[in-house]
Amino acid sequence: MVMPFNADEVFEMAEQIEVNGAKFYRAAARKFPALSKMLRELAAMEDEHQKVFAAMHAQLSAAEQEQGVFDPDGEARMYLRVMADGNVFDIKADPADKLAHCQTAQDVLRIAIGLEKDSIAFYVGLQASVSSGAGKDRIKGLISEEIGHIALLSEKLDAS
Repeated sequence: MVMPFNADEVFEMAEQIEVNGAKFYRAAARKFPALSKMLRELAAMEDEHQKVFAAMHAQLSAAEQEQGVFDPDGEARMYLRVMADGNVFDIKADPADKLAHCQTAQDVLRIAIGLEKDSIAFYVGLQASVSSGAGKDRIKGLISEEIGHIALLSEKLDAS
């Protein structure tokens, strides 16, 4: 089944997720000085992820930018549609707004873990929808890094 996204749109969404993640971590670092160093490091990692997606995006041929994404079982389509519709998280929303409800460092860590989980769900769908030549292995690496972010945040949460 061909999904109603093209690769160009999918990579734009992936880039925006990373921009939003970096913005969230920087805003959280300002609000929670005790976590500032770790949160700024996570923001820098998200900046690097955005650059990876931007490079992958730039390498798409004109045909790849326009053609639908191959998804024979419809699973990637479901993941990506849920994400794009804002049912799990809204990539157009300002993630720093979530900090308004954070009173403690534990609150921000829990929100950050949730955002990382959401991005992993999106990237799993993205990985399932791109070919090896289009960067499937790089997406797999980014998923591993996002899992590492969850581990780091969880350790910090457990220690607090």
